[in-house]
Amino acid sequence: MKIAKIIALILLVGFVGIQIVPTDFNQSDTVPKTDFLLVNNTSENISTLLQESCYDCHSNNTRYPWYNKVQPVAWFLENHIKDGKEELNFNEWDTYTNRRKNSKLKSIISQIKDDEMPLASYTLIHKDAELSKPEKTLIIDYINNLKEKLK
Repeated sequence: MKIAKIIALILLVGFVGIQIVPTDFNQSDTVPKTDFLLVNNTSENISTLLQESCYDCHSNNTRYPWYNKVQPVAWFLENHIKDGKEELNFNEWDTYTNRRKNSKLKSIISQIKDDEMPLASYTLIHKDAELSKPEKTLIIDYINNLKEKLK
């Protein structure tokens, strides 16, 4: 019993201790001119869907939930956002070459069709990010239209 208390105390001290370790926040006050929604003059309904379902991990401005203040959750989110932005950053869209844009558009279509994006771990907590079948079709049609314009 005494060992269990010592282990619990060590775990508690460790948990409290990691709370002071800082994390980087992915927040910007401005929307750059290179942003996907601006460059493509995206309609309001498509813009809303992309912002709710994609932009938290794939842009320079994340809307953080309350639990982002708790470690190790904040580290997980920070890493997840970093990985998402490395794969695709909607705020930097117009800095991509047409070839890269085309590749990203194909990937977006594929991942939406295969229910890989938005991630299930994200939509578990962010129900508004889940895409219905008609919403998926709307986004896919829009992305296909953009691909055609790149040719």
